Amino acid sequence: MGNTRHCIDDNKLSCFDNIRLLYVATSKYEGDWQSILHSHPFSELFYVVRGSGSFITEGMEFSVARNDMVIINPNVQHTEKSLPLEPLEYIVLGIEGLSFSFEEIAAAKDSVCMQTAFGDVYKYNTQSSNIYAYLNILLEEINKKAENYETVCQKLLEVIMICMLRNDHLSIVQCSNELINRECTQIKNYLDANYAENITLDTLASFSHRNKYYMAHAFTKYIGISPITYLLQKRIQEGKSLLESTSYSISQISSMLGFSSQSYFSQAFKKATGKTPIQYRNALKQRI
Repeated sequence: MGNTRHCIDDNKLSCFDNIRLLYVATSKYEGDWQSILHSHPFSELFYVVRGSGSFITEGMEFSVARNDMVIINPNVQHTEKSLPLEPLEYIVLGIEGLSFSFEEIAAAKDSVCMQTAFGDVYKYNTQSSNIYAYLNILLEEINKKAENYETVCQKLLEVIMICMLRNDHLSIVQCSNELINRECTQIKNYLDANYAENITLDTLASFSHRNKYYMAHAFTKYIGISPITYLLQKRIQEGKSLLESTSYSISQISSMLGFSSQSYFSQAFKKATGKTPIQYRNALKQRI
């Protein structure tokens, strides 16, 4: 009987600490495409299943087709455009906690690598690798949602990343949260200074030049509450100050704080403090 044993060198085991799969998305062009430049505070892997089109970054456009993988580093403005007769179908992975380095392959043949003001974008063809097979298993897991599927998806992400690093000599670096935290602080400061204005998630997305959903996710993770909740708390805080230190009417204060109506102000104030604005002011007078 023949017997072969292959030992595993545990010193070679890859470690992807702090790298987390945020989401898996599938898309197909159906004529209602809104091609708008946007960015995320995390990396994306964009895999073309079929079809043809182009990928657009700030001042750069290049073609994409079946089996192409586009790597988008955090905070890179990008979008995609499909050819009408060859509609794009693709899979996108959002990955938190890492950024890719392309220095070793910047001059590689049959590759597209470009620098932007915010980071890197890189395209290569994955036909010779097993990445699509692993992506299909990943989609199956996330659709079935069997027990512990989250762990399976995370491990499959690590397998995909190893395949990428093995075949193209890419390298990865752990992402610092410094940039994300700085951007969230800027949004917080903007809310503190402009709380009386008509502010929506779209307003904040325009101010930060970020997709509004990912901007809200990053803000909530860093500050602890959503930007709209923070805005409301700021208005209530300022409302207390105005009720304590001025003789403005409730209607005037409501307008000064940016509330759409006096009734909405009273409702929000009572929910936050347990008292209506009038009750709060009267209680203060009684204490004095």
